[in-house]
Amino acid sequence: MIGLAQIGCYVPERKVSNLDLMEKFDTDEAFIRDKIGVIHRTRKEEEQKASDLCLKAFENLESKQNIAIEDIECCVVVTQNPDFNIPHTSAIVHGVLGLPESCASFDISLGCSGYVYALSIVTAFMQANGMNKALLFTADPYSDIIDEEDKNTALIFGDAATVTLLDGDAKLKPLGFDFGSKGIGYKNLINQDNKLYMNGRAVFNFTASTVPISIRNLLKKLDLNKEQIDKWYFHQGSKYIVDTITARAGLDKEKVVFDMYEYGNTASSSIPLLLSKDILYLQKGQKIALSGFGVGLSWASTILEQF
Repeated sequence: MIGLAQIGCYVPERKVSNLDLMEKFDTDEAFIRDKIGVIHRTRKEEEQKASDLCLKAFENLESKQNIAIEDIECCVVVTQNPDFNIPHTSAIVHGVLGLPESCASFDISLGCSGYVYALSIVTAFMQANGMNKALLFTADPYSDIIDEEDKNTALIFGDAATVTLLDGDAKLKPLGFDFGSKGIGYKNLINQDNKLYMNGRAVFNFTASTVPISIRNLLKKLDLNKEQIDKWYFHQGSKYIVDTITARAGLDKEKVVFDMYEYGNTASSSIPLLLSKDILYLQKGQKIALSGFGVGLSWASTILEQF
């Protein structure tokens, strides 16, 4: 069974301070720290594309673990802000890295739920085709489509990228998944005329109502209870969203990981960014839960165990 071996990350050094925008958006520091949970937002360079961010994340992965390029059998990029509509961004990454011609490459067009969806898709694809090693990238440079005059989005989103090495010998393995969509609400988070529009209240209501149910459904499916989960990694939409899910699902706050103060909401990269700091420190038998939610409107949850 395929597992998660290591995670490489790229977080741009350039940052924008939300504290400098309090007067512009008629807000205060308490709102920025305690509700949004974003002090600084990371910003890529203007000329950088999604593939460039992926390659930076791969450099970080290589600094953590030796990667034999010739052994990679699958390369997947999760993004809704690709370099081009045609070709797929994974083809660009494949070419620059010099991956084998036998390496399957494709993109997954999903946002905040994309990492969890991709874990299911890619591990199943690998198992069905007898593959042993894959690179799963996330890169969604929202700064390309943010309206800096829109308070609903300008204070929230940051740029980042990650790459997860999936390996048949890795010990952190998914036990099961829960997925869902409320496509009727797709207009509540949408790119129109190359600008991101978000109905924050509608997205919050969707998240607060669906994610706790997804957690309960997944626990029931796997015959587990929430006390058996050692850590919870939620998509970092905002501090208020994470706090609300924690309260409504009745979770131990000490087990819920939160860290977006210096990055912002990095879409599909938010969960692997969190997990990258802990992946090598998990002990045998520990179980962790991941849940992504947002664009679509969609959600995906999974529980992983360290074997």
